[in-house]
Amino acid sequence: MRRALELAGKAAGRTSPNPMVGAVIVKNGRVIAEGYHKKVGRPHGEIEALRKAGKRARGAQMFVNLEPCCHQGRTPPCTDAIIESGIKEVFVGMRDPNPRVAGKGIRQLKRAGLAIHSGLLKSECQRLNEVFVKYIQTGQPFVTLKSALSLDGKIATSTGESQWITGPEARERVHRMRDQVDAILVGAGTVLKDNPRLTTRLKNGKGHNPARVILDARAEIPLKARVFQHANRDRVIYVTTSKASAVRVNRLKDRGIEIQIISEKSSRISLIRLMKLLCQMEIASVLLEGGSSINASALKAGIVDKAVLFLAPLIIGGESAPGVVGGPGIKSLKQALPIKNLTVTPVCADWMVEGYL
Repeated sequence: MRRALELAGKAAGRTSPNPMVGAVIVKNGRVIAEGYHKKVGRPHGEIEALRKAGKRARGAQMFVNLEPCCHQGRTPPCTDAIIESGIKEVFVGMRDPNPRVAGKGIRQLKRAGLAIHSGLLKSECQRLNEVFVKYIQTGQPFVTLKSALSLDGKIATSTGESQWITGPEARERVHRMRDQVDAILVGAGTVLKDNPRLTTRLKNGKGHNPARVILDARAEIPLKARVFQHANRDRVIYVTTSKASAVRVNRLKDRGIEIQIISEKSSRISLIRLMKLLCQMEIASVLLEGGSSINASALKAGIVDKAVLFLAPLIIGGESAPGVVGGPGIKSLKQALPIKNLTVTPVCADWMVEGYL
């Protein structure tokens, strides 16, 4: 099962909105075939492994991290292929939360006479596909808030300088995170201050550029901003309000940029409404890389699932230097948001602190 998880993880960021699935076929105590779901629309992990095993699959065992599908989607049902192959026993890491499966795949295999064992390394399997679980159960994408900060919690100096608080190794980690998500979300403030590209730049030159989701309630970002470049190649979703002029909207559309008009409340775009909209676009994971203002809005709206903070061994100071979370803040410690399942990982001179809300 650990090998199945390892195989599944190879496709991180490539299967969305599908889950990551790896499969291992064992016969007489030996692995005879492996496979994993490489990309959305491609064969599932079980099918990849069965094709490699061929006739040797008869009488063998299969280990798969997610319950095999039993419905026709972009690809045929995996349960039919497993039954036809002659596999005698299947170990399933976790049940599929998709209502179209949700135990039906396991029941179909049992009815066909296969021995089924469910729940092997269940928590590890759930963690691997945490994005898919949130997406399929709630109709909203899994949101990770990412920020780089000093030891005293500052994300920039009082003059706005923020490049670079952390070292190159930490920034490389961020690009690996970008490579594995469907979209990056920033607000107008970040674009106006940093003029970022929001692309994936890995040392090996590989990696995919996620969609760039740009919030601009007041329609104030210059049309020459770098986030609007190459929209014909890499998806850009511009989210604004009725304040954006028709001329501006048409000029952005001419560049291949997708426009989404969302009604605002108190001059702010509803992030809850935006999340539902992104889910309808089959965007299952979002990396929030904004500043203190949008971080505060996201936390208040309750859309953040995970926080990844890169902590640098620096003290910046300054009352006017921004922190990770802006806004009015809380009045009582009882209102503070607890972070669960915290892990701390050294990244050269910095630390990567991860936790769940």
